Amino acid sequence: MAERLLAHALAAEEEPLKSIPVVSAGVAAYRGEVASPHGVTALKKVGLSLDDHQSQPVTEELIRSALLVLCMTESHRALLAYHFDPLPAPVYLMREFMDSSAEIPDPYGMDLAAYEACRDSMVEAIPSIVAFLRDLMARKNG
Repeated sequence: MAERLLAHALAAEEEPLKSIPVVSAGVAAYRGEVASPHGVTALKKVGLSLDDHQSQPVTEELIRSALLVLCMTESHRALLAYHFDPLPAPVYLMREFMDSSAEIPDPYGMDLAAYEACRDSMVEAIPSIVAFLRDLMARKNG
């Protein structure tokens, strides 16, 4: 869900933000699995599709090529730090740029309401992520 929400927001921005690739990978994901039905439904309710989504595990190559890495929870961040020491890309929680609770509980295996709450927490975080990326790209290109 995070990948589609952030990609959708960046598509509405000007360059260079519009061209930043957004890639989803999981700390406990297997390659090639489809999105959960509740995740599909939660995004469909806001006009986005996960129909073509295929899961993939986080790899060192993905992290090395990343401008930054966004996690939902501190445990996700800790797992990345454990497996990829040192981390080649900065790692943040999605809500870390906001003045609110930093973690977004992982809804895996839960009901539709949990997926919708997760989606809504991500949606709230997107403007602060876009602002961070805007500043980061300005510093990088300026």
